[in-house]
Amino acid sequence: MDDRILEVLNAGLVLSPTIIAYNIDKSREAVGRRLSELSKSGLVKRIERDRYEITERGSAYRTGELNVDELEDE
Repeated sequence: MDDRILEVLNAGLVLSPTIIAYNIDKSREAVGRRLSELSKSGLVKRIERDRYEITERGSAYRTGELNVDELEDE
């Protein structure tokens, strides 16, 4: 699910968990939980209440420039 969330956000849009959930066919609650974890890892950034965007770190993760091991080391 994380990859799908990052893929949707990679379009350069600021989106709510509800819109992301709709686009990846998952529940809003599940997407909200994953966004919280992705935010802790620095892959997405909360812009304002219930609005998120992908970070440079998130884009690097999507393109393979940053791997899972590097995320766990921090």
